[in-house]
Amino acid sequence: MNNSPLDTAIKAAKTAGNLLLEYQNSQRNIDIEEKNLNDLVTNYDTESEKIIISILKGDFPDFGIIAEEGGISKISPDKPYWIIDPIDGTSNFIHRFPIYCVSIGLCLGNDHLCGVIYNPALNELFYAQKEEGAYLNGNRIRVSGCLKLKEAMIATGFPFRSYDLLDRYMDCANKLLRNCHDIRRAGAAAVDLAYVACGRLDAYFEYGLQPWDAAAGAIILKEAGGTVTDFGGGNDYLFGRTLISSNTTIHEELLSIISNNLPHKYLSV
Repeated sequence: MNNSPLDTAIKAAKTAGNLLLEYQNSQRNIDIEEKNLNDLVTNYDTESEKIIISILKGDFPDFGIIAEEGGISKISPDKPYWIIDPIDGTSNFIHRFPIYCVSIGLCLGNDHLCGVIYNPALNELFYAQKEEGAYLNGNRIRVSGCLKLKEAMIATGFPFRSYDLLDRYMDCANKLLRNCHDIRRAGAAAVDLAYVACGRLDAYFEYGLQPWDAAAGAIILKEAGGTVTDFGGGNDYLFGRTLISSNTTIHEELLSIISNNLPHKYLSV
């Protein structure tokens, strides 16, 4: 077995992505279930996950797995583990809105080793390996040079699966909108992180994320020169369910507004 973990993750992401693209280019029916409020899963989510796990396990059978649709194996503290989102942006995928992706990250403990984000609809492959830089379709990428929050394009995602925090979230968005250039909401966390990494966005934040939303994007962003923290400015963004990412320059300014208006920790409901 000669493949590196990054090579294998790229192969898995592209193979699964081709399946998703087949659906997007066809008129096939799609089976949709609602796991929880506004939390959708399709037959393509489960099929994509099966493909990814099969390829990853074929090359690295001893690595652990955390996957969104239930493909979970035992995690050992001394062995790497994959974190998989077979379709990040399922609602976009269902509506054929071309902002969705396959996201695969590899971690050892809380340390990110590599990450791959593949959007088949736009044929964009983002990837990074620890201390080796971040890339889009083979070209090195860097975060933006934006110096002030007032000039920044920021992305976010609304707490659409639990409305308890919606009013506070909208108040925070109101404050940010008065202190930045503009706000976008595209509906795929991994893509937003990749866009911060390549300079299309200057920052992105969201409440209620899962580890599979952030694992791949976090290392890609860091390797591109960006910063990722939780809402309190700490490092508990992977499993803590709050995340702020930026080009680094505007991070403290953005963090100040968010931390003063939203809970630092995820409030389970």
